[in-house]
Amino acid sequence: MPKNKIVGKNTAPASNKATGRKYTKQKAYNARPDQVKYREELNGEARKRGIYGKRASKGMDLSHKKDGKMTLESSAKNRARNGQNGKSTKK
Repeated sequence: MPKNKIVGKNTAPASNKATGRKYTKQKAYNARPDQVKYREELNGEARKRGIYGKRASKGMDLSHKKDGKMTLESSAKNRARNGQNGKSTKK
């Protein structure tokens, strides 16, 4: 038996109620027009810079700045910024 107990388990979206609910909510959130526009903007900028599809291997994300521009940033730093107490999450 493998050490990793998750191997071979059913991880499909409806494998249990909680996972199914999370999947359903995330699917609805990702389909919102503002989220679609946000992804289009990021992907378009990545294509312009010639890094589309290569960001994951470099561990970099395109991050929005307060002035509206985008910059390359470590994905860990970009995703760790949570915007606590109503502060901006932008760099």
